[in-house]
Amino acid sequence: MTRPDLPTTLLASAFAASGVIHLVRPQVFQPIVPSPLRDHDRALVHASGVAEIACAAGLLISPTRPAAGLASAALLVAVFPANVQMSIDHARRARRGQTPQAWSSFAGTLARLPLQWPLVRIALRAAGRG
Repeated sequence: MTRPDLPTTLLASAFAASGVIHLVRPQVFQPIVPSPLRDHDRALVHASGVAEIACAAGLLISPTRPAAGLASAALLVAVFPANVQMSIDHARRARRGQTPQAWSSFAGTLARLPLQWPLVRIALRAAGRG
C-alpha cells in the first residue's frame, strides 16, 4: 500500500474537517446552497458532508485512491456553484453595509474561487489523471 503524497493528504484532511462541520453544523453551509436548490438545503449540506468524508477516506487508502480522486474532483466541481453563491451573497452584504470588513469578506470569497481549480488538479493527480 502506497502512502498518499502531501497534497493528497492535505486535500483529504480538508475534506474530512469540512465534512464533519457539514454534519455537525449544517447551518454554516445552508446559506450558500444556490437559490434554486434551497428547498433541500439541509439534505444537500448533509449529503455533501458525507461525500467529503468518503472522499477523504478514499484518498488515504491506495486501492481506493484512483476512484476517490475522481470523486473528489467531481465533488469540487459540483460544490463550485455554492462558492459562487457565497461570493454573490457577500457582495450584496458589502454593498448594503459599506464597511471595510464586509468588503474584505467579499474579497476573500472572490479570492477563494480560483483556488478551487488547483484542488481539482490535486484530486485528478491522486486519481492518476494529473
